[in-house]
Amino acid sequence: MFGISFSELLLVGLVALLVLGPERLPGAARTAGLWIGRLKRSFNAIKQEVEREIGADEIRRQLHNEHILSLEQETRKILSPVQEPAKPAPPVAEQSIAPAPAAQTEPAPTEPAPTPVASPAPHDPTLPPRAP
Repeated sequence: MFGISFSELLLVGLVALLVLGPERLPGAARTAGLWIGRLKRSFNAIKQEVEREIGADEIRRQLHNEHILSLEQETRKILSPVQEPAKPAPPVAEQSIAPAPAAQTEPAPTEPAPTPVASPAPHDPTLPPRAP
């Protein structure tokens, strides 16, 4: 990791044995190991928190971009509506008019039946948008 070879580690160990002595060397090695472990854990915790923040920022950015794209599509629909061609009215089947029986005294209707008026669809692009 740091480019330390076995011979360099052996040299550090011999110097530590000469400086600290055989009585304090095991306690010093244990203390050094504990401090190194704490440093590793704290660096890993900081690294994970930074990665989590970067990931959260990326997710926020993607959601914001998707929201902007959906708003842009809605405004395009409103500003430039696609006019659908008028659909022809469905053909009305002609009814055969049979002669009235002799017992009936009412005359046959002479006016044509009124045609139903189609109401606009709720998503009609020709209508102005409704306020919420």
